[in-house]
Amino acid sequence: MIDSIRSLAQGLAQETIETRRDFHRHPEIAFEEVRTARIIAERLTALGLEAKTGIGKTGVMAILDSGKAGKTVLARADIDALPVQEENEHEYRSTIDGKMHACGHDGHTAILLSVAKILVGQKDNFTGKVVFVFQPAEEGAGGAQAMIDDGALDGLTVDHSIGLHLGSMMPTGAVALRCGPAMASADKFEIIVTGKGGHAAMPQHSIDPVLISANIIVALQSLVSRELDPTDQAVITVTSIHGGTAFNIIPDNVQLKGTLRTFNEETRQNLAKRIAELSSGIAASMNGKSECDFTFGTPTVINNDKMTKLLKKTFEKDLAEGQVIEAPQIMGGDDMAHWLNAADGCYFFVGAGNEAKGTNYPHHHPKFDVDEDAIPLAVELFTKGILEFLA
Repeated sequence: MIDSIRSLAQGLAQETIETRRDFHRHPEIAFEEVRTARIIAERLTALGLEAKTGIGKTGVMAILDSGKAGKTVLARADIDALPVQEENEHEYRSTIDGKMHACGHDGHTAILLSVAKILVGQKDNFTGKVVFVFQPAEEGAGGAQAMIDDGALDGLTVDHSIGLHLGSMMPTGAVALRCGPAMASADKFEIIVTGKGGHAAMPQHSIDPVLISANIIVALQSLVSRELDPTDQAVITVTSIHGGTAFNIIPDNVQLKGTLRTFNEETRQNLAKRIAELSSGIAASMNGKSECDFTFGTPTVINNDKMTKLLKKTFEKDLAEGQVIEAPQIMGGDDMAHWLNAADGCYFFVGAGNEAKGTNYPHHHPKFDVDEDAIPLAVELFTKGILEFLA
């Protein structure tokens, strides 16, 4: 059976690509994926599955039961687009201004639909259940947690979770996996620095929140360089500064926004505390005030060692030598972390970057695209991975 998966995936290649292109033409951002969810539900229903909709607002789920006792594997795809204006000129470019699939989720959705189609046809050849999860709002809006809070896992005992991500920064056909922490937690903070406004020519009568903010921004980097174990990893980045209305007026306050990325939970908690302490202390030392609102977002994506090694061995049997590689740790986050926290599993990458085709732009770039030659391979590997986890 396993040997036939490749031919089945190849046989569905054009259908999968056309499905992906349709989603690409009609991108929907976080919790607005109404059309996307409707099409997913229609396709699952056509396969004879009972599609459950509206989970976590726009999430869709379906369970494929082999009718034989065994494990339960959860297979997840994210379905949301980004608020980005597409700059590509291909015929399947976004038809909606200011929105595009700039991270490959259109591909993930189409891939999992084809995986479902293959597995429905193969259900006599495996035991257990497959839970298909089409998740909204991965891009920082908490879609995974929203589905879980809405009862996605109620009544289910899931043994393993699996997902994949197409990657434009990897060559087409490369497959990357990593045991342990693979993608960073993704948290955000907002710091309001309050001073005393006044005339720019007479700063002695004011407390300058712009200057205080500048000192805070520089000092935050010392938390990584001087308080973090050099063998650990973290990123603190201030990404937004807002304050002031004119060149000759010192404002009353300045707003800073930024993100913290870590792999270690103890490091995460400590740096969150220290960001608030340091900003408050610097502001106080300059006669101002600082308030920090820290929001814990997506936790670290942690791949189970046993399941990741199993996938690696499975993929290596059918792929060329050197095609399966160890993925580097990525400071980007992904709320696949929540599904992996619910059930041990693996989140892996399939390369879809091809400079000759112009598909090597970074994720979230207005010219992002994927080499569609990677799609049938992704369908094949996702299917094989699910079957291995069931076994």
